[in-house]
Amino acid sequence: QVQLVESGGGAVQAGGSLRLSCAASQNIFSFNPMAWYRQAPGKQRELVATITSGGSTNYADSVKGRFTISRDNAKNTVYLQMNSLKPEDTAVYYCNAVRVVVGRTYDYWGQGTQVTVSS
Repeated sequence: QVQLVESGGGAVQAGGSLRLSCAASQNIFSFNPMAWYRQAPGKQRELVATITSGGSTNYADSVKGRFTISRDNAKNTVYLQMNSLKPEDTAVYYCNAVRVVVGRTYDYWGQGTQVTVSS
């Protein structure tokens, strides 16, 4: 059973920073990719950033230049460093991990962590 546990959310003023962590119960090298999603009230869940097992990253246009995704395989943890936060970044942030085994895709989610940015 794979567990993903997010932490690091909270309330911050616009322009501030937060670092989210996603701790996995299994070796994260087996997940490809890992990602952060977010869901604001009344909106659909959207992809924020992804990182492959090789370390390649991709970002939503709305966070490029402000957010950085990284992974520490030794700690089985993925991070999302969020700088220059804006009120529109307010959402519940979810960690996601994908594993493909014998051609079958398995999708895992954390419980989410709330990020609130005030103006």
